[in-house]
Amino acid sequence: METILVVDDEKNYLVVLSAFLTEEGYEVLTADNGQRALEIMDVTEVDLVLTDMKMPSMDGIELLKRIKERSPELPVVVMTAYGTVEKAVEAMQLGAFNFIQKPFQNETLKQIVNKAVATYRVVKENRRLIQALEGRYRFDNIIGKSKPMQAIFDIIQKVAPTRATVLVTGESGTGKELIAKAIHFNSPRRSKPFIAVSCAALAESLLETELFGHEKGAFTGATTTRKGRFELADGGTLFLDEIGEVTPSVQVKLLRVLEEMTFERVGGTKSITVDVRLIAATNKDLKTMVKNHSFREDLYFRLNVVHIELPPLRERTEDIPLLTAYFAKKYARKADKGEISISAEATEFLCNHRWPGNVRELENAIERAVLFCKGNEITMDDLPRELISFSDLEIPIDWQKLSKLPEALDAIEKRLIQKALLLSNNVQSRAANLLGIPRANLQYRLKKHNLL
Repeated sequence: METILVVDDEKNYLVVLSAFLTEEGYEVLTADNGQRALEIMDVTEVDLVLTDMKMPSMDGIELLKRIKERSPELPVVVMTAYGTVEKAVEAMQLGAFNFIQKPFQNETLKQIVNKAVATYRVVKENRRLIQALEGRYRFDNIIGKSKPMQAIFDIIQKVAPTRATVLVTGESGTGKELIAKAIHFNSPRRSKPFIAVSCAALAESLLETELFGHEKGAFTGATTTRKGRFELADGGTLFLDEIGEVTPSVQVKLLRVLEEMTFERVGGTKSITVDVRLIAATNKDLKTMVKNHSFREDLYFRLNVVHIELPPLRERTEDIPLLTAYFAKKYARKADKGEISISAEATEFLCNHRWPGNVRELENAIERAVLFCKGNEITMDDLPRELISFSDLEIPIDWQKLSKLPEALDAIEKRLIQKALLLSNNVQSRAANLLGIPRANLQYRLKKHNLL
């Protein structure tokens, strides 16, 4: 139950507002002056302050300033009398959540209070998630509280101290290199090099030189002797990304290195011995490639001593709020924007998006949203437009609460209108065109669904 602190020097208002808000399900505290309000806040955590503007000794503006010094994110709604609208504007500039003019309708007050409390609820949840990131849901820079990720954390802890070769599989963007780094930096090799090579980025001849090095004069342009990545990683870890792209001839040489830890540079005859731990990664199905004779079976078994399969983001949706909180904090710090939270609606949407690009795509979306959001909260308007389309019908609807057909149809209609507004940047005429209805009809439906 959220707690609301009502501050007003008119005792009748305290009685009336206390009764009304209590009936709405809130716990209500009252104070008849600003100083008393601050004293209450010293000993009690509140979720909203509803304060009158005009009060003796400390007016609403001064109280607002003092509250914001203590708790910048705590919402404050200011009640103003007729003729004090200028003061209300000043209050908004100082960070008030909203203002309401006396006398007011109960329904208007209810909507403002509910929205303020819901917004602060998201802020507190965001804080909780960030705190969780510092605890058991984080392994180095890998985030996850889902069962699949917790199981992966366990594997990393067990395999990191060993010399075992590890094969990491999963779709693009799932964080395979992060897993490799976590293994390396939690191993006895942490003080030695971690060397990464993308096997897909190089042609066969270049990859061989990259891995094993070459002697001076080995080919045109080889004016000096060059060490390969295996030599550079000696004592440490070599991460071979996209191992499924390696050609058969390079596969043979890799197999020998794994078996004997020796090789020759291109154009050389001297055997070089190294101590390297190998971690390989791919988004391909190596078992199928073995069956099709496009990947060596013996190399596959050498690589697959320990197998870590990363789940796609759509199969670990409970991790999305943690990830979004982490990325929001990371990029807010980079942009020097202070703490940024994510609205309940935006979080809900992100949890139900399919994320074909997985964690990498989510990170890019949050980085962009942090850069473009105008306040300290990411809303649906801040998310990249390409994420939002009418074909993405997985905006959540709590079907269990909808027992009748009219209720279900209303829920679907509301979601489609919300999408149209997002795609049209809240231009009602464009939204109406997207929906194929007259603008007057859209305005009626906006009022019907409380979307104005």
